[in-house]
Amino acid sequence: MRFEKIKSHAKVNLSLKVLGKRKSKLHDLETLVAFVDLHDQIFIKRTNNKNHIVKFSGDFSNKVPKINTVSNLLNILDKKKKLKNKYSILIKKNIPQEAGLGGGSMNAASLINYFEKKNKINLTLKERYDLCSKIGSDVILGIDQKNLIISYKKKTTKIKKNLKMFVLMVKPNFGCSTKVIFNRVRHYSKPQLSKLKSKNIDFNLMSKLKNDLEIISTKKYPRLQKLRDYFLNIDKNSYVRMSGSGSTIVGYFKSKKAALNAKKLLRKNYKNYWCNLSKTI
Repeated sequence: MRFEKIKSHAKVNLSLKVLGKRKSKLHDLETLVAFVDLHDQIFIKRTNNKNHIVKFSGDFSNKVPKINTVSNLLNILDKKKKLKNKYSILIKKNIPQEAGLGGGSMNAASLINYFEKKNKINLTLKERYDLCSKIGSDVILGIDQKNLIISYKKKTTKIKKNLKMFVLMVKPNFGCSTKVIFNRVRHYSKPQLSKLKSKNIDFNLMSKLKNDLEIISTKKYPRLQKLRDYFLNIDKNSYVRMSGSGSTIVGYFKSKKAALNAKKLLRKNYKNYWCNLSKTI
């Protein structure tokens, strides 16, 4: 049997509001999410082995822990007896870890999509949400990677609109722990996007939105603040925002020419930082 290929796209948070904290200690979030053409590559096929085989390769494979989102997903599905077969899964990691780009979460979401589309598992909406929440809070966002998504508590609104932006992602040579950053949250925001309509989402609106975690991450990591400040001064017609809990700083551009110019300057001044130019899908 040949391997089938799956694209697992990176996500960027165009905005992120922390609304409160549950008894489970997880936070309620409101976030505007888009997906970009940067992606991990997942190769999967059925195996006659007694156990699943999960292997990672690529530039960012060395930091993937033995117990990860994919192994957790397979373990949960096996315990619930949802999967009848075992699988060999090879993942080429092009998305860095601890970057706020949802690499691991999107890997799990992509596999859930694959198993459902191939009729390998059959989940109700509630089962799908429960499964995603047990693996990671971002996983549910990756169930449909072609849409812009607004998420408020357990509700997601899929907006079929490509924002047609060029996205320049720059990650310092350190990562941000999601747990550490969220543990430093002391203030909560009010929801702003719950009544937002697709037609009103444009470049100007998004430039005015914020990420509540950005001030926490940049305060903890002054180098992140320095990178953000440099980024802001490159092009006045773009806007800059941290994705997720960091450490990736993202610049959003209307034109490819402006994005390429910014990429050239950033690579010159931050030679040791990861830099990737993508576009929304």
